[in-house]
Amino acid sequence: MRQGILVFTLSGQMKAEEVAELKELVDADYRKIVLDLRDVRLADRDAVKFLRDCDAGGMKLENCPASVREWMNREKD
Repeated sequence: MRQGILVFTLSGQMKAEEVAELKELVDADYRKIVLDLRDVRLADRDAVKFLRDCDAGGMKLENCPASVREWMNREKD
């Protein structure tokens, strides 16, 4: 935790099952939560949509892999 901000560090694969669990954990004020994605190696479509929604809702995504960020941008359309 940094100065009132909760940081979740994610690693490995993000799939629909993990997204459902993560949604429960972060179902709060997105502005007080940071997702550090430095070690995320693989994400499925549900994960990318979740991250896109988090980002749009004001949650900070740190160290988001370029490929995931690009996919998130494509999912906006």
